[in-house]
Formats: sequence, structure tokens, C-alpha cells
Amino acid sequence: MGVLLPLPSLLAFPSLFLFSVIIFPSVAQGGVTRHYHFEIKNQNVTRLCHTKSMVTVNGQFPGPKIVAREGDRLVIKVVNHVHNNISIHWHGIRQLRTGWADGPAYVTQCPIQTGQTYVYNYTIVGQRGTLFWHAHISWLRSTVYGPLIILPKHGVPYPFTKPYKEVPIIFGEWWNADPEAVISQAQQTGGGPNVSDAYTINGFPGLLYNCSAKDTFKLKVKPGRTYLLRLINAALNDELFFSIANHSLKVVEADAIYVKPFETNTILIAPGQTTNVLLKTKSYYPKATFLMTARPYVTGLGTFDNSTVAGILEYESPSKESLHLKKLPLFKPILPALNDTSFATNFSNKLRSLANAQFPANVPQKVDKRFFFTVGLGTNPCQNNQTCQGPNGTMFAASINNVSFILPNTALLQSHYFGQSNGVYSPNFPSSPLNQFNYTGTPPNNTMVSNGTKLVVLPFNTSVELILQDTSILGAESHPLHLHGFNFFVVGQGFGNFDPNKDSANFNLVDPVERNTVGVPSGGWVAIRFLADNPGVWFMHCHLEIHTSWGLKMAWLVLDGKLPNQKLLPPPSDLPMC
Repeated sequence: MGVLLPLPSLLAFPSLFLFSVIIFPSVAQGGVTRHYHFEIKNQNVTRLCHTKSMVTVNGQFPGPKIVAREGDRLVIKVVNHVHNNISIHWHGIRQLRTGWADGPAYVTQCPIQTGQTYVYNYTIVGQRGTLFWHAHISWLRSTVYGPLIILPKHGVPYPFTKPYKEVPIIFGEWWNADPEAVISQAQQTGGGPNVSDAYTINGFPGLLYNCSAKDTFKLKVKPGRTYLLRLINAALNDELFFSIANHSLKVVEADAIYVKPFETNTILIAPGQTTNVLLKTKSYYPKATFLMTARPYVTGLGTFDNSTVAGILEYESPSKESLHLKKLPLFKPILPALNDTSFATNFSNKLRSLANAQFPANVPQKVDKRFFFTVGLGTNPCQNNQTCQGPNGTMFAASINNVSFILPNTALLQSHYFGQSNGVYSPNFPSSPLNQFNYTGTPPNNTMVSNGTKLVVLPFNTSVELILQDTSILGAESHPLHLHGFNFFVVGQGFGNFDPNKDSANFNLVDPVERNTVGVPSGGWVAIRFLADNPGVWFMHCHLEIHTSWGLKMAWLVLDGKLPNQKLLPPPSDLPMC
């Protein structure tokens, strides 16, 4: 069955995203209601000459593309036909008062069990741009993900050149093994997980991998046209550099927020982040093809896949004669070094909000509550006198303020709403580290973390400043932190230990970039501000999936406000039970 799309340009490459969804337009708050149907089922997929059965949506890898407009209401029925529990997160959607639709398992909902159904129902308020959806339980998002594209309201133009076509480009990872078995083995042994076998572009590893020449994404373009590339990093565990040979890219959006445009040859994009770029093709037929490649930016000490995913940029030939040209020269881009933190820093510093009358940057100027969170790796003791594969025979762990988060057996939002939090969570997450040390200096001898289910409780409309400080306990590392339920402003970042007296004075409170996922610099810190104007329980975690599995996560509980439109809506009748 087809899908009714608002813009013909989004049909540029229909073969990449086959649809099994129906849209029934009806009137919503300023928009229409769009109905989608997601069947969670196993599907045999072949990559790298390896066929495996994996969890998919509607049998597609990547999953179906959702297209809506600002102001539309989305109603997405999810039916689970696999033996795994499942939940879906609509990454970057604010979910104003609709936390029941946010998706992280055991945080805002119990997962959808085998044979069960749940309807995600929410309205897109004040947002437009590129986001994505993905599974939010264990490592299922390795195969269960897809683009979520929000177009501006009818008659509202982009604040940049109108593109000739729009193309979603979603990065992922491919394991020949079952990713659920990979993380299960790592948690049993306490060691690091096996790395993926390839990176992918729109599900294809590309011609630089063995047995993968046919599985290569091709972007066919016309000379002298402008294309909007909607870049999404859905990879599990790696930040990625991306470049197209002999072409520059103009960055115009990050995390569904317009930014001051700037030209670059290379993009850096962390898991959970999206970036829109304009690609202006050459004014002539170049008689060549060009690789578009991505490979990791790596700061940690662990093992990683250092291979390169490649797609092909191919110009449509202007004449029939050119069609017979064989062996066109193939140009390959030069990407930064794997550990090029200088590039990463310079790139992130270029990102600024438009901060104009139409798209203001509403940075909180006053701060009600300040928090200082350390993030990084640590260890837990082995259980039952066994020998683990983590450092010095321990188990790897990860923590925020030395608390490694334990997911409860029931959903946090449910237990809060029904006043049944006793034994589920405690409201005393530390606002700063209980033990202070030289966070980026010589690591302390004690690498052990504490474990618990603790939340920060915030009154409605609290303005928050949060410093996220990397630690070098088991080696400094960049951590892409994602906050559910809110966008935030990145008002400052730097290296070494955060100095409140010196660094606060240099915060950008005029045009900082607004995001939902930010990289905490390796061996450094980042400062963010947000207004807690959305009641509910909101997850915050590292979007490197292994770090989340090890406990680098926590949650904010924002209380109801006094007015009716400041209160969490009641749960839907079909909310899954644990």
C-alpha cells in the first residue's frame, strides 16, 4: 500500500523506503491526523553475503519513513509479532504532556509484549525538520529504526534555498550475529561487546566491504540542482564523519532546529543526532562518479569498527551517448583522522541558532537550579566469585555522578502518576558528585560505581543549567547525551575540568545551538540550559548503546503545573502492563 506524502520531492528514492502504511487525513489541531501501522516481525535480510532473521517494522530495513507537518497528530499502531518485548521512541519529539507516547521501556511505558498492541498518539507542536524513530529496549534499535520527517506548515518556506529534491540518508550498523546475543554475552561476561561487521547507509554497507558491491546506496543527481540531504545517525555505538568527494555541503539544520548556514566538506554526527545539509551539484556533467563515505570518530580506548561505509553520487548523463561511458573515474573523499578531536571541536563550535524574529533562540537567561553531572565509565564487582572480562577482573559499568542507573520492573511514569513510587525509585539523584576529584586528571584508584534507580524532581517551569563533565576514570571519551522531552541550548563547552568562575562568564546566551543530543567532549565538559515546562518522567542517557546498557542514564521527573494545560494527560487505556 502507498503513503500520501505532502511533497513529491520526498519520493526521490522510493526504492529505499518501501511503505506498508496508510494515512487517513482528518482535522487535528491546526493540522491533520496521520495514521500509521507498524507490524513488528522477523524478516530475513542479506548483507555481506550473510543472511539472518532480524526484527523489523513491516519487514523493512531500515523501517518505513514517517512524513508529517508541524501541527499534525500522529497515531501509530504498533503490533508485536516477535518473541522480544518492544517499544518505540520518537526521537526528538517534545511529547508535550504526552509522555505515555515517548517510548523508552520501563521509563514511560512497560514494553509491548508478544502478541500485544499499543497505539502511540501525539501531536507535533512547534517543531519541523529531520528526526527519527527507533526501538528503545535492549539493542533492538540496531535494526528497528527509520526517518521521521516533519515538514513546515503549508505556505511556510524553508529559511534557505528551496531544494530540488529531498533525500533521507540514515546511518546504521550491521552485525552478522544477532545484536541481542552480542549484548547478552557482554553483560554475562562483564566485558566489552563484539563490534559490528559494517556501517550502513540506508541499510547498505557499500562497495568498500567484501561481498557488498551490489549493496551500495546510489544517489542519482542532475547538474546544477540543490538537494536537501537529511542525515540521521542511527548507529548504535559510533559518532561518524561523513563527506562527499569533490563536493561541499551547507549545514542548515541540526536536530530539527534551523542553524546559521555554513559550508563544510565534512560533517560530524553522533548517534541520536540529525543534520540537514544542502548539496549543490556541479553545473556541468562531470563524467565521473563520487563516493560518499562515513567512518567513526573515536575517542575511547575500547575496540571499534574502523571500516568505512560508502555510497555513490552519480550524475544523470545528459545524452544517450554518455550512458555508454564505462569505467568513469571514481573520486573518494578524504575524511579526518579517527581521533581528530580538533575537527570535532571546530565543527561543533560553528553550530549556532538562527536567533531571528521568526526563529528566536529562547535561552533561559536566569537559572533556578544548577546541576553538575560527571559522566563516564567505571566498574562493578563480579558476582558469585566468577572472573569477569572487565578491567582487573571486574564488570564494566557506566554512571552519572557515580550512580549506575538500574531500570525498574515497572514503568517510572506509571508509578509516579498512580502514586506508587515506593520501592520503584527514589527522588534523590545527586545534583553534584558526592566525591569530588580531578575529573580529567590522573584516574582515582577506586573505579567502583554505585547502583540505583534515582530521579531528579523538578517543579514545573524550573529553568535548569546542567554541566556535563567527562571523566578519565577508565579513559576520557566523548559521550553523546540525549535528553527526552526537551530541546536544550548548548551555552558552552571546553576541555579539562569545568571552572564555574571562569567558564560561566563565557557562556553564549545569544545564539547557542538548540539540540536534543549533544556530545560531551572527550576530556572536557559541555553546559546546557533548558526550561522544564513539560510534565512527566524524562529519560536522559548516553546514545552510545553500550554505555546505556552499562548504566550511563538517569531520569528527570517534572511535576504538574497549576493550570490545566500544564498537567500530564491521563494514560491511554491500552497502555501496556509489565
